[in-house]
Formats: sequence, structure tokens, C-alpha cells
Amino acid sequence: MRVLIVEDDPADVELALRALRRNGFDAEGDAVQTPEDFKEKLSQNNYDVILADYRLPLWNGMEALEIVRREGLDIPVIVVSGSLGELKAVECIKQGAADYVLKDQMARLPGAVRQAIREKKLRDENRRAQEELARSNRDLEQFAYVASHDLQEPLRMVAIYTQLLAERYQGQLDAEADKYIHYAVDGALRMQTLVQDLLTFSRVGRGGINLKPVDTNAVLDTALKNLAASIQQSRAEVTYRELPSVFADRSLLMQLLQNLIANAIKFHGAEPPAIEVTAEKQDKEWVFSVDDNGIGIAPEHADLVFVIFKRLHTHAEYPGSGIGLAVCKKIVEQHGGRIWVESQLGQGSTFKFTLPIGAERRAYDYSTQN
Repeated sequence: MRVLIVEDDPADVELALRALRRNGFDAEGDAVQTPEDFKEKLSQNNYDVILADYRLPLWNGMEALEIVRREGLDIPVIVVSGSLGELKAVECIKQGAADYVLKDQMARLPGAVRQAIREKKLRDENRRAQEELARSNRDLEQFAYVASHDLQEPLRMVAIYTQLLAERYQGQLDAEADKYIHYAVDGALRMQTLVQDLLTFSRVGRGGINLKPVDTNAVLDTALKNLAASIQQSRAEVTYRELPSVFADRSLLMQLLQNLIANAIKFHGAEPPAIEVTAEKQDKEWVFSVDDNGIGIAPEHADLVFVIFKRLHTHAEYPGSGIGLAVCKKIVEQHGGRIWVESQLGQGSTFKFTLPIGAERRAYDYSTQN
């Protein structure tokens, strides 16, 4: 085990190494006294743990922790001190130190080092698992994109020729044959729609997201213009209060609002759809709400509605592929937000999503992170 020790007393350096070796560690240590030497050693060697004296003539252990962070390294830092008040000890842990050990209690050092290394190993395993998941997600999205893109042409041919078959031979065969032709045409068209929707889903954020300050009011106006025919046909009333400017990808935000409003129009009850869009600032995020008076959703299905191709109703009741809310979820998560629904059957639904505010946003490039 390689140890970097920030200490100006050679006796204390030897004391720390001896405590580790007595407890089964094959420890080799380098000692430094200045920030310059500390940075140089970090650039030259790989260390398993850093032991940093809290008080040195020119700097202290917590400054060493800051240097480790700035260098982007994940090395446990254990603060070692001749005396350290309880408040300062707690503050060290809060700032990221793995532990603290008093010099007159060096018997604690091996246990603190073992725990710090164990936690570092868990972090490494978690990081590797996340990287593997990200690679897997990228592979799946690439497969979905390629599969749906390459299936477009053969499915188009199937749809065209089954439709021609229906037009040419409708009524010339028996009723059973007409029924089979109808099934073939319907199945081909539905499959074509599914493939197109899958391609749409795989394309969302594929080239990264273009984050800029966006006026949500203007974006919503555009979305409503795109939905003008549906709004007129259903006699829907869409209202909204003054909405904020947010840091977002304009086209994706428009798609998100358009999908949520289209969903509210589609699943309306006996009364014409009444939809309200609002936003409220909470801590470091905006919470948007799209409220409707539709058929509602049973609470046990609140999570299922965001699963791709998951439908709660038959095609005869409500057409569609069940991809709209999955696209909404993907867009919101790409912006570092959350989306959920609050609803009861027969009592309408309120879909809510969050967008981080300003510098605190957690948005990321989906093409590299997922």
C-alpha cells in the first residue's frame, strides 16, 4: 500500500507507518511538507491513501483535500492531528475527509485506513457499474435507432401492398378472406407507426442537448399552434399563467409540453378538455404542472404510464403506441429533472416535471452520459 503523508515531523511519519505495518499493511510512504511537493508527488505516483496533518506551518490537511479534488482524484484523505476539537473534526468529515485520527490514538489509524479503502473500493465498483450501464444504454439506443431506421423501408412496402391487396380484392373473396386482409392492413399500419415512434424515441437528445435561456411562454405558444387542430376538434381550453424563462433545449421543451397537452386532450372525459399549465419555483428548481379534467389514472399505474410502449387502454379505446410519456420522461431526465403524475381514476391528472434553475442545473449530454 502506498501512502502519501503530509507531515513536517519525521518521527510522526515513522509512527504512522509503523502503526500500519504492525496491523498487516505492507505500507510504503512518501512525506511532503509543502503544497508544491504534494502536487508533484500526486503527479508522479498512485497513492492508496493520504494522511494529512491538520496543522503545518504553511498549510493544513484540509487544503490537501482541496488539491486532491481539484486534480480530480479519488484518494481517501485521513486527517491526523495532535489535537482536534470535536467541532473541527466534524467539519473535516463534512468537507470530505474520510476520517480523523489523533496522534496519541494511532492505534485507530489502521482501522480508519481499512474503512477508507473499503469505501473507495465500493465507489470504484459503483462507478464501473454506472459506466457499464451507460455503455449498455448507448448500445441499446444505437440498436433501436438502427433497427427502427432500417425497418422503415420494408414496412412501408408491406403496408403499401397490403393496402393495394385490400383495395383490389375487397368483396371479391369470401367474408373470411376480407377479414384476414383487414387484419393484415391494420397490423402493417400499426407496426409502421410503432417503428416510427421508436425511431422518434431513439432520436431524442441523440446529438446532445442545446441548453440556452428559453422563454417557456413562447415555447408553449408554438406547441399550442402545432396542436390547433386537436384543440379545435375536441373543444379543449388550454390556459396558462405567466411561465418562467428556463435553461433548456428549446425544441425538446416544446416537444415535452406538446406531448403532455396532447395526452391531456386525448384522454379527456365526457366534458371538453380543460387544461392548465403552471410553474412554481421551489428551492433550486422550477416545478411545472400540466393539470387536466380527463379520465384520470389509478395510483398503482402512476409509474407504468412512463414506460415505453406501456398502454393502459386498448387501441380500440384510445389509438397510439404508448410512447409519448416515455419521450417526456427521457427529455426531462436529460435536463436533470424529474417527472411524475398525481391522479385518481375519474378525477383528472396533474403531470409534474422539474427543471433545475440557472447554475444549479444538472443537465448533461445524453449522447455521452447515457
